Amino acid sequence: MGDFKHLVIVKFKEDVVIEEILKGLEKLALEIDAVKSFEWGQDMEGQEMLKQGFTHAFIMSFNKKEDFTAFLGHSNHVEFSSTFSSAIEKVVVLDFPAVLVKTAA
Repeated sequence: MGDFKHLVIVKFKEDVVIEEILKGLEKLALEIDAVKSFEWGQDMEGQEMLKQGFTHAFIMSFNKKEDFTAFLGHSNHVEFSSTFSSAIEKVVVLDFPAVLVKTAA
């Protein structure tokens, strides 16, 4: 079994300065030791009918579920969550143990 993943897919509200949210997420990932890795991306190729308005995806990796649980309760995460929540119009969140099929070369 691989890492434990926290996948968040969002559509931001129209008036949000997305760069500020991205900086906040990057800072959060760097400040909390339980976060093994963090990556994000903005959709560039998706067909509108398939992406349903979602524009950004964020993936955090943790060594184990207990690290993810520690992340959820961390004061920095709790504080940033209200900022993040107020910036999004809609969201999908999936938290799961990853199944590693192929490793990077």
